[in-house]
Amino acid sequence: MGSSSLRRSRQRTLRSDLYSFTYRQDSKTPLVVSVLASLIERTMSRNERITRSCSWALSKDVKTRVFDCHESPDMTIQSYLERIFRYTKAGPSVYVVAYVYIDRFCQANPGFRINARNVHRLLITTIMVASKYVEDMNYRNSYFARVGGLGTEEINRLELEFLFLMGFKLHVNLSVFESYICHLEREVSIGGGYQIERALRCAEEIKFSRQRAGDPRLNHHHVARIML
Repeated sequence: MGSSSLRRSRQRTLRSDLYSFTYRQDSKTPLVVSVLASLIERTMSRNERITRSCSWALSKDVKTRVFDCHESPDMTIQSYLERIFRYTKAGPSVYVVAYVYIDRFCQANPGFRINARNVHRLLITTIMVASKYVEDMNYRNSYFARVGGLGTEEINRLELEFLFLMGFKLHVNLSVFESYICHLEREVSIGGGYQIERALRCAEEIKFSRQRAGDPRLNHHHVARIML
């Protein structure tokens, strides 16, 4: 298979992730999860190179240190995102919106640098907030906390701090959503530029699928605990 055929195949897969995703318990991890993990890891590597060569580039924003862990968790970004998907079954569009929020957060707080100590807490917080924005039904904060390896009070505090540091700018319109999809594709050399249809209407498809098959989220009560 030629490289162009491979890019088209992966492009169709990503498009299918966004518009044909089902909430079966055996659903495969959406491609967008791997794309986001790759992008975040590259950002972290770039930040590490910058801070090694420029001491002034170290994060000096006290407000954003709420996301720092005492020790860097022994879990890759890919594994952490797969864990979140496995236990929450958040739809692919949730991860796109979470990426929008991460980008806005970094722009609103230029002194913040994504690194190994803050990335896990930032991810679980943005995905939880994005899920509340995109989805019709959601788990409680206490459930997201357990999935993310945090305490309930801690994730409540992270959510509140995140909202204020974002200036409560959570709305994502169709054109913004489309632009971030194209960016995610370009980052992994998939290609891009296709026109997104029904981008933010996926909630209706989700609701319909739940009505037909029942909400599988109700079956995810047992969560293996991790600590960040």
